[in-house]
Amino acid sequence: MVDRMQKYVSLERRMADKRKPKDRNRDHLEILPDYAPEEASAQASRCEQCGTPYCQVFCPLHNNIPDWLKMTAEGRMEEAYRLAQATNNFPEICGRICPQDRLCEAKWACTLEQAGHGTVTIGAVERHIGDTAWAKGWVKPRRPVRLTGQSVGIVGAGPAGMAAAEELRAAGHEVHIYDRHARMGGLMSYGIPEFKMEQKIVARRSALLIEAGVKFHGDQVLGGNLALDDLRQSHEAVVLAYGAHSARRLDIPGTDLAGVISAMDYLVSSSRALIGETPAPEIDAAGKWAVVIGGGDTAMDCVRTAVRQGAAGVTCLYRRDRANMPGSSREVAHAEEEGAAFDWQSQPEALSDVPVEVIASQPEGFGQSGAVRTVRAHRTELVISETGGRLAPSKVPGSDFEIAADLVINALGFMVEDAGPLTSGRVAMSARGRIDADSSSRMTAVDGVFVAGDARLGPSLAVWAIREGREVAAQVMHFLANTALAQSRPTTASCPPTPLVADQKEDRPCD
Repeated sequence: MVDRMQKYVSLERRMADKRKPKDRNRDHLEILPDYAPEEASAQASRCEQCGTPYCQVFCPLHNNIPDWLKMTAEGRMEEAYRLAQATNNFPEICGRICPQDRLCEAKWACTLEQAGHGTVTIGAVERHIGDTAWAKGWVKPRRPVRLTGQSVGIVGAGPAGMAAAEELRAAGHEVHIYDRHARMGGLMSYGIPEFKMEQKIVARRSALLIEAGVKFHGDQVLGGNLALDDLRQSHEAVVLAYGAHSARRLDIPGTDLAGVISAMDYLVSSSRALIGETPAPEIDAAGKWAVVIGGGDTAMDCVRTAVRQGAAGVTCLYRRDRANMPGSSREVAHAEEEGAAFDWQSQPEALSDVPVEVIASQPEGFGQSGAVRTVRAHRTELVISETGGRLAPSKVPGSDFEIAADLVINALGFMVEDAGPLTSGRVAMSARGRIDADSSSRMTAVDGVFVAGDARLGPSLAVWAIREGREVAAQVMHFLANTALAQSRPTTASCPPTPLVADQKEDRPCD
C-alpha cells in the first residue's frame, strides 16, 4: 500500500468552512459543519506519524491519535472509530468541545506547528470519526456479558458520571445515575451552548446508556431529596461526581444588585429554553447592555450566547491581556467575528444602580440598592508576581472608567460545593476546596464512597472528567471484586463441626 501519510508538504491545514457570522448569530446551531469524507481523509494524511507523538502525550485520555489519523487517511473508518472508542467514551463530543489548541494541537504537542506547517486538525477529524460511526450504525450500547449482582450509585450525570456508568455497566454491575437536572449530560447538556455542540449529540449518548441498562434518576439533589446514607444502603458502592458549579463570588461592591448573575445560571437558563424545558429563557440578554467578567471558555460561552439573544451590546472585561487569557484563542476569535467587544487588561472594582451618564458628572454617586446600571473598572498592567510564575495584574493609577450595563455576568470560575452539608458531615473537603479522597483508590473516608471529576480535581475540562470517570470505574470494580471475594470466603465460624484427633490442638480452618 502506498503510504498516504506525511502530506503536510503538499496540503495546507484546513478546517471546514464556518457559517457566516450574520447567519450564525440568528440561531444557536453549531457554527462548524463536519468534514466531507474526502476532506477528513486529506487532513488526516497530513500527520507526520512522529516517533514520539506528543499529541498523544498531551491528551488527558492519551488517545491513539496518530493511529486513528492514519486509519482515517486510508478510509478505514470503522477501525478508526473502534480505536478512538477504546480510550474515549465520547469521541464525537471531545472533537467538538475540547480546546485542542491548548492540548493535542498546541505548538508544543504537534511537530508540524513547530516546523511552521500548521497543526493537524485533530479535533475536527475526531469529530468526523465519531459522527461517521453514528451515521453508519457502528455505535452500539455496551451491554454486560454477565451480571455481578452488585449495584453502584453515581451522583452526577456529567462526563465523569456518564463515563463511569458506561464502564461499570459493561463490567456487569447494576448502575444508577442521580442528577439534579431532568436529563443526563451535566454541563455538557446545560452549560455548553448549542453553537458549540447541539444537544442531540449528548442525548444520543444518554440514550445509549439507558439502552445498555443504566438507570437514570433526574431531579435528585444530594443533601436535599437524596441522602448519602440511603444511597449507601441501596448500593454496594457510590461515586460522587457532581462537578463544580458553585460560582466564585465577585469580591466588589454591588454584587447583590438585580441583574448581576452567575455564568452557570445564565447558560443553564438558555439551554433549558432551547431544549424545551422552559418556554423561554429565565434570564434573557435581549435588548440589554451585557458585561461579562472573566477570560475563560465559560466567559466566551456567555458572550456568544448574549449576542445570539439579541443584546444591545456585549463587552467582555478581562484583567490580563489576550496572550495571557485562560480561554481558547479560537473561541475569542469566534466571539469577535460575531460582534462581541473585548476590554483587555480591565478589572471591575464596583457595580452601581446609577446610570453611567450620571456617574460621569458625579463620580462618587454610586448606589447599590436597585438594578445594576453601571460597571466601574480600571486598567491594569502586568507585572512579575512576588511568587513568580504567571504575570499578575496591577492597577494603573488614575485609569478608572465606567461601562453601561443592564446585565453583569460573573464568569470568574467555579468551586466544588462543600460535601459536608451534602452528606450530613460524613464526607470531608480538602484544604484546596475539593472532596477529600485517597489519590490512588479515589475512595473517601466513607467505605465504598468514591469521588471523580471536578469534585476531585476542581474545575477542569470535559476530557479530564471523562478520564476521571474511567479511572474511578476501575477502582470501584477492584473494590467490588474484593467485597465479593470477602463475602464468598468461608470462615471458621461457618465450618461444619468435626471431631478432634488426638494431636489436634484447635479446630482446623475450612478446606
